[in-house]
Amino acid sequence: MTDHLKRQVTLDEVAERAGVSRSAASRVINNAPHVSKAKRVAVQRAVVDLGYVPNATARALATQQVGAVVLAISSDSPQVFADPFFAEVVVGISSVLEETDLELMLMLATSSRAQTKLEQLLRTRQADGVMLMSMHGDDPLAHLAEKADVPVVFGGRPVTFEPQYYVDADNRGGARLATEHLVAAGRTRIATITGRMDEGAGMARYKGYQEALAVAGLDASRVVHGDFSEEGGARAMRQLLAEHADLDAVFIASDQMAIGSLRVLKDAGKAVPGDVAIVGFNDITSARHTEPPLTTVGQPIQSLGREMARMLLGLLAGETPTPLILPTRLIARAST
Repeated sequence: MTDHLKRQVTLDEVAERAGVSRSAASRVINNAPHVSKAKRVAVQRAVVDLGYVPNATARALATQQVGAVVLAISSDSPQVFADPFFAEVVVGISSVLEETDLELMLMLATSSRAQTKLEQLLRTRQADGVMLMSMHGDDPLAHLAEKADVPVVFGGRPVTFEPQYYVDADNRGGARLATEHLVAAGRTRIATITGRMDEGAGMARYKGYQEALAVAGLDASRVVHGDFSEEGGARAMRQLLAEHADLDAVFIASDQMAIGSLRVLKDAGKAVPGDVAIVGFNDITSARHTEPPLTTVGQPIQSLGREMARMLLGLLAGETPTPLILPTRLIARAST
């Protein structure tokens, strides 16, 4: 009895035999578009050689698609799509989906009306899958996802639970890098402006800051909570200067907040980095053009979007992807 009759041949084995990626093999088997002729022939040959039998449930899901996926962001402001971070995420998602026949629907889903609309959309299978971002606390959107009869991928991990499928950045490790950089520069009175503490990224970056200062034996009580926006950063910096006039460095949990903070420091007559060193987070394009250019923690924002879309496509093809945490790195510029 041959080996492939003793057990079911896997999609991974087909992909390896064909010399293609697992997702490419899945697209060929499910007759998805946008696969090169050479890859299609190689996969079809591997299927015959190995005696691969596609999973019936996965094939049914793949062939009953309605042709659209949703990116739902838990925000009540349309301005979120003008935020450089979310704009780059959308670019990343779109770059993957444009190779398929799937359309991308964007939804702001904070209000009860918007949540009802999304719930109805999922219940009636008007979308093939959902990507969720910017979950706040015990967010109703997360509970909608749990009940959804379509695949769901999270961009970032919520505070209250760890979903089955998600793509995230190493926020905690990146914040440690930022704070350690300030310690290495000789700063000893290091404050932080956090992001939203009911979001996973905000909480993780705050923890990274605390951990780095604990290791260095430095005080971690100079804290003001922000909201990831430029104006929120400005407000938080004014409060920090009022409450902790002795600070000599600030780790700020987003570049947008850092940009607002730089404006406040300039107005207050504080030199950067002479009086106060600044490190941001995200490495958005404008971080390179501040005065001075902003030291920041870079995360692959477009890759975050691309990997979310790829994970969702894998689920639609019947795969079982593993959660993914993308690396972060310190980018030193003139603000430190």
